[in-house]
Amino acid sequence: MQVPRVVVAGAAGRMGRAAVRTIARRDDMLLVGALGHTSGLGQDAGTVAGAGAIGVPITADLAQIVLAARPNVLVDLSRGDAVAAHAAVALDRRIPVVIGATGMRPNEIADLRARCAAQEIGVLLAPNFELGAVLMMEFARRAAPFFPHVEIIELHHDRKRDAPSGTAARTARLVAEARGAAPAPAVAETLLVDGARGGAVDGVRVHSVRLPGLVAHQEVLFGGPGQTLTIRHDSTSEESFMPGLVLGIQRVGALSGFVEGLEHVLDV
Repeated sequence: MQVPRVVVAGAAGRMGRAAVRTIARRDDMLLVGALGHTSGLGQDAGTVAGAGAIGVPITADLAQIVLAARPNVLVDLSRGDAVAAHAAVALDRRIPVVIGATGMRPNEIADLRARCAAQEIGVLLAPNFELGAVLMMEFARRAAPFFPHVEIIELHHDRKRDAPSGTAARTARLVAEARGAAPAPAVAETLLVDGARGGAVDGVRVHSVRLPGLVAHQEVLFGGPGQTLTIRHDSTSEESFMPGLVLGIQRVGALSGFVEGLEHVLDV
C-alpha cells in the first residue's frame, strides 16, 4: 500500500496546524508540503504548528510544491474562496483531494463533482471530520421522519467566517430529505427583529452563535406532542477532528469520484 505523501493547504490556520502536528507524528503518512498565503510564509510548518522543525517550509505556490514534493494527497483546510483553485491544480496532476474547508459555492461544488466523474479521481468534501458529528448527523436523519418539527443551533468560536456552518447546513439538508415537507407553522409569526428566527436551509431553521471560548458545538432540537429530543455534539479542541481527517487521507485514494460527507468512506 502506497504511503500517503500529503500536502496541507491552510497549514498556518488553526485546523491546518492541528493537521500538521498529527501527520508529523505518524509513521504511516508523510507531510511533504505546506501551503499558506499570509501567515507563516517561509517558516517551518512543524515549528508553526508546535510540533518542532520537520524540514517542510510554508510556501504560497501549490503548483511548485506539487512538482517538487510529488504528493499523492492534497488536504485543503484553507478558506473556501481558494479551495476550487487548489483542487484544480491537484486534479490536473491526478492527485486526490480531501477538503475540510467550508464556504464553497454551489457552482464550484457542481464543477468539481463533474470533473471528478470525468477524470475518475477521488475528492472527499467533509463539512466535519469529527466522528461524533458524523454520528450526530446520522442520528438526526433517522429521527426526522418521526419528529418533523426540528431546528438546529450551531455554536462556534468568534473567528469562524461562514454562517451557518457547513455541518449545520448539511445536517439540515439530511433532515429535510428524510422528513419530507416541513409541517405548517402553528401560528402566523410576527418578527419584531429581523433574523430572530434564524435562517432556513431546505425549510429547516438554523441559528448560528459566535462567541469567544467556544470551539464547535451543535444541537438538533426535535419537538413532538408532550416530548422533545435533543441530539448534541461538542468539540473542545481541534484535535477532535484529526481521527476523521486521518481516515479521509487513508481512504480518498480508493474513491473514483466526488463524495460529500465522511460517513461515505467509513466502510470503504
